[in-house]
Amino acid sequence: MSALNALVLVLLAACAPGPLTAPTGTPVESLTPSPNALSPAPLLPGDWPTYHHDAARTGAADGLPTVGALHTAWTARLDGAVYGEPLVVGGKVIVATESDTLYALDAARGGIVWQRNVGTPVQGSSLPCGDISPLGITGTPVFDPATGLVFAVAETSGGRHELVGVDAANGALLMRREVEPPQGELIAYQQRPALALLGGRVFVAFGGLDGDCSDYVGTVLSVPTTGNGPIGSYVVPTSRLAGIWAPGGPAVDGSRLLVGVGNGASTSSYDGSDSVLSLEASSLRRTDFFAPDTWAQDNSDDADLGSMTPVRVGPYVFADGKSGTGYVLDANHLGGIGGARAQASVCPAFGAPAVTGMTVYVPCEGGLQQVTVASSGAISLGWRLSLQAAGSPVIGAGAVWVVDDETGELYALDPGDGRVQQQVRLGPVPHFVTPTLAAGRVFIGTLDGVTALSAE
Repeated sequence: MSALNALVLVLLAACAPGPLTAPTGTPVESLTPSPNALSPAPLLPGDWPTYHHDAARTGAADGLPTVGALHTAWTARLDGAVYGEPLVVGGKVIVATESDTLYALDAARGGIVWQRNVGTPVQGSSLPCGDISPLGITGTPVFDPATGLVFAVAETSGGRHELVGVDAANGALLMRREVEPPQGELIAYQQRPALALLGGRVFVAFGGLDGDCSDYVGTVLSVPTTGNGPIGSYVVPTSRLAGIWAPGGPAVDGSRLLVGVGNGASTSSYDGSDSVLSLEASSLRRTDFFAPDTWAQDNSDDADLGSMTPVRVGPYVFADGKSGTGYVLDANHLGGIGGARAQASVCPAFGAPAVTGMTVYVPCEGGLQQVTVASSGAISLGWRLSLQAAGSPVIGAGAVWVVDDETGELYALDPGDGRVQQQVRLGPVPHFVTPTLAAGRVFIGTLDGVTALSAE
């Protein structure tokens, strides 16, 4: 064991889980990138640098040629499950595992270009509840072309959360910084949402573990990509819960973030939970919000808007959640309590939808639902594909792509009528899995690595 690794283990062992104070932003090991070490890397056509392709989380990649009959191009078995979406940058597939390891794989052949372990994950036996073990890197990383770094959040021994920045070219660990919500217990937090990037800052959202145990409050942190400087935070103004946990993470909409918030502790006075929030990115100040007029009952029933990432659809924002009600919100005024522009029964939704034009493909508890938003804001339902559990869909190469994360089947669907064009068996995959369309292939994280499909 190197002296550096030994030092990290000593520091972690000394920090037992407990109540937190406001984040001080103390860099772990004072490891921050030197300007001379950074290698800016402009995005190339066809790159997939963040969850669902772009910061708005549309899940749509334009200009891809229609693919023929798919077959497995390669399978890479790694050191743990890949819950985050694979990124593709400069011909490399970049993924993170629950063993706290980041990998770059050759997109064409699947060989390991580099790998970097950044910590020791938390074993399920050490957690008060939850459904992932070990618990390492769960949220989808993000690539920053301005620095050439891939950022990810690793959960490490003792329930600590660390933001790391790894050089996408060679895997060098150039930035490492502790990122902890300012309230609650360390061990109660899970960083499942995808990371977002805007204005030289990485945005990190937190919810709780499956089972809503222990003491946590939904939080978004804002961390400079340099690794130095204050960490900004937004904490939902509730006494407990209100997790920000949807796998799509914050959606960037201009200079703001759109986030969906889970059920809170109150059923008497509105506490900022069960909502769609607009957060000003520069300050993380809440500038607008929407909550259903049924928010109190939703909180009581665990039927909230925290389960699906809200997305921009033309002049509107579309949101859905566990209750199954879809809401269309005016993007310039989300509406406050009960102020939706339109609403309709759609489906209990989990994950992140895909958007093209005014059409939304919604991942439902029992299938994939096409939704169209009219210029008036009215919601109309189109085709529906029945599945046991729809992962988060993406659009490109002439199809809508979705994985049934219960059966491990990938479907390529006609966007207009939902007809199944192709169906491929993958094997066991994580919940809320979503495909990546890049480099002439379809990449999917699995419970033991990555599978790449090709029509070649």
